[in-house]
Amino acid sequence: MKEGNLLIRQEVDHSLGEWRNEEKLALELQQITGELRFNRSIELILFGQRIHNSKTSEILNAHRLAQQISPKKYTVETSLVVAQAIFRVEKLAPCKIDIGRLGIEWLEEKYDYNNPDEFVHFKLKSFISVDPKNQKARDVVLYGFGRIGRLAARELVNQTGKGEQLRLKAIVVRPKLKDPYEEASKRAALLAHDSVHGSFPGFIDVKDNGKEIVINGNKIQMIYANSPAEIDYTEYGIHNALLIDNTGVWRARKGLENHLRPGIDKVLLTAPGKGDVPNIVYKAKEQNFNIDEHDVFSAASCTNNAIVPVVDILETEFGIEKGHIETIHSFTNDQNLIDNFHKKPRRGKSAPINMVITSTGAANAVAKVFPKLKGKLTGNAIRVPTPNVSLAILNLSLNHATNMVELNALLKEASLSGRYKEQLLYSTSTEYVSSDAIGANSTSVLDAPSTIVSEDGKNVTIYLWYDNEYGYTCQVVRLAKHLAKVRRYIY
Repeated sequence: MKEGNLLIRQEVDHSLGEWRNEEKLALELQQITGELRFNRSIELILFGQRIHNSKTSEILNAHRLAQQISPKKYTVETSLVVAQAIFRVEKLAPCKIDIGRLGIEWLEEKYDYNNPDEFVHFKLKSFISVDPKNQKARDVVLYGFGRIGRLAARELVNQTGKGEQLRLKAIVVRPKLKDPYEEASKRAALLAHDSVHGSFPGFIDVKDNGKEIVINGNKIQMIYANSPAEIDYTEYGIHNALLIDNTGVWRARKGLENHLRPGIDKVLLTAPGKGDVPNIVYKAKEQNFNIDEHDVFSAASCTNNAIVPVVDILETEFGIEKGHIETIHSFTNDQNLIDNFHKKPRRGKSAPINMVITSTGAANAVAKVFPKLKGKLTGNAIRVPTPNVSLAILNLSLNHATNMVELNALLKEASLSGRYKEQLLYSTSTEYVSSDAIGANSTSVLDAPSTIVSEDGKNVTIYLWYDNEYGYTCQVVRLAKHLAKVRRYIY
């Protein structure tokens, strides 16, 4: 064999060997992640993404993407070193730890510590030998089982763990078939296989009478009712529950209060509320809101949740003089598949083949969260022929000048630490497109290469991708945990 050909073969074998070694490390990381989650209620994530149910190749790919964020070479070995140190910590309270963030800090600070154990003990000291935070599980009822309802079911079941936080106990639907088993089976099939979000990685069993389904060991009642007034939830063993209304039928307090039946303690709407219903963008305003004084809440809209974190950061750092928010939004179920009558302007035109200009309340909703921005922001939306993932374009005039490097560095840091670390992801990819954001559990993904800053530094344009279905649902679940008082310690 020629020397050149031999060298090529050796390089190929070496590359394959490196990959196999990385797969072994990823598998070990996955095993540690599983043991911590199921035995100690400690959840490890990687730059905001869940890894306990991921394939080894997916974990390795997540580490490749981490190179966009980390100033130093970040590998699966770094994550494993950190995870092993966490596993060795005794008396660590149930918590959620981003080993990506912790791993970056380890690479930057490891020479200040004798070993990884000392480093992890220092970083997590406030979680060690403390009383477990909010460990009493709360029942959850899903009223409605559409796009958001089914994703919420997936997310609640995926996060069940040892069952100390939210427990999905019932799903309420308006019956459309005479046979409960046939109806439950059809609804379970939609849960199991989603055209956008793929197959549910778990086990779903519909009981013979169609009045109970079991999802990954979670026994869930199927309740068929035409109105909230028909249901006494205590008959199903449900008490002090949080009900998540994902139908959008009722937006005002008067209608939503009908859900406050026996067994239901609080109601959360997955759409903008009307009147005096509190619209909460989790982490933006809820800290100053007394949840004990209210029993009906709204999680605002997917667009509100996507843009508020960045608006808040820029208003705090630079001040916002004025601005415009344009949303390029995937079509939704309220539009027509083909041209037909619709009571709202333009929405009667076929959604799959038209871009449709429509209104949005995003600008006004931001002003409700930040009253000092009232009258400073305008907004509009364009519905486009994609089934999921939207794009918010923020064009803002700032009070204080900035530059591209400073602005992106500020937002990158916010994605790693601070109050919005769960809400904001940061991408440096010049190839990022809408489908790449499918499954992102953040409220938005900052497209850093697309950021524009004017020469005087006072006008900025920022592009935010967001999964308006799954990303929003994850934010709803975060708010639900807050309202139910079952949030754990988070690093």
